[in-house]
Amino acid sequence: MKKKPIYVEIEIDSEMDRLWEATQTPSMHEQWDLRFSSITYLPKKENEPQLFSYKTKVGPGIQVEGWGKSVGSHDGKGGTRTSALHFGTDQMFSPIKEGKGYWQYKPNKDSITFLTQYDYDINLGWLGEVFDILLFRPLIGWGTALSFDVLKRWLEKGETPASQYIRFFCQWLFTFLFFFVWLYHGIIPKLISRHPVEIEMIENIMPLSQAYAEMAVLVIGLAEVIFAVMWLFYKKKRNLFLTQIILFPLLAISAIIANPESLSEPFNPLSFNASLLVISIAGYLLGKDVPSAASCRRKR
Repeated sequence: MKKKPIYVEIEIDSEMDRLWEATQTPSMHEQWDLRFSSITYLPKKENEPQLFSYKTKVGPGIQVEGWGKSVGSHDGKGGTRTSALHFGTDQMFSPIKEGKGYWQYKPNKDSITFLTQYDYDINLGWLGEVFDILLFRPLIGWGTALSFDVLKRWLEKGETPASQYIRFFCQWLFTFLFFFVWLYHGIIPKLISRHPVEIEMIENIMPLSQAYAEMAVLVIGLAEVIFAVMWLFYKKKRNLFLTQIILFPLLAISAIIANPESLSEPFNPLSFNASLLVISIAGYLLGKDVPSAASCRRKR
């Protein structure tokens, strides 16, 4: 199966020299590019390519170390600049064995089109090829696009890459937390167990028979599962946080009215919903203008 090179393009409102510095200076490049933990230029000999080494952390105590060289950079027509790279690593556990690519800077009237295209050979034979097609290539393409958007926001708005990544990963940490919470509470105590306490709470709040109370528990459980799935696929996460900011106080009040004795229990409805409310408020505040790989074009 023929693989397509990774291509990412974004429009950045910046001066050429400022963008060039942010992408060609190692201490600045490693701040915004999610693919690298550190980049170090090696001593350069006259009339020879610029050599560098890089490190990428892939897990606790695990990092990939590689080499690279800038095989050329030049100015083209209309002020276009191009920087070509050759890179690789000798570590066998790295998916990438060796690759080549380029960055291009195309000046427009009020912005610069910053783009990259690169491809690479894979380690580990056919197993590495399967891993690359199914997971690694989509992941590194996504990481490149996200990094480009972080760079864009850094140059246009002045927000540091570190603060952008904190907000980005916090939002997804909250996303998976609430996906788990709603999914678990929808499936386990309601759809599967039909826990007596759940049924009793419905009976105490609404004048329903046990049969209708059980049906209400199933409907609520299904609604919670649907809301859990929305956390993964609904793009406007701040709307979900705002919904929960309204919802969690109502759920706490309803649970206390249905069973006042629950206030004396550990992890009771008051403390549990209050904790989720605070996390929802934090998510809503941190979720404004979060960087996104969707801001980039991924095809020519």
